[in-house]
Amino acid sequence: MCTYVTETVPVDGSGKGPAGWFSLRHAAVYVDHPYHAPYGHTVNIDFANPDLGPAARVAVELTEQSALALVDAIHAALAAAPPGLAAAPPGPAGGQPQA
Repeated sequence: MCTYVTETVPVDGSGKGPAGWFSLRHAAVYVDHPYHAPYGHTVNIDFANPDLGPAARVAVELTEQSALALVDAIHAALAAAPPGLAAAPPGPAGGQPQA
């Protein structure tokens, strides 16, 4: 069953593709048929910078259990670090994604 439900969020970071590192602008999360993973459906996460074209994309296909474990691991890592340690620094960009 395809839900066609996609959650998108602006992101500020970097991803590595075939041509090397590039800045990330947004992430899309959806449950759908995977392209490569050997399952009927997966939680798919696309990190991308549309301004740089279709090659500026990092795709991830996870089982539901793996996706939930990843969410928990992110929460645990951030809770264990000093608050604000991985926050975007203040400045002209205001923490917005860079090209």
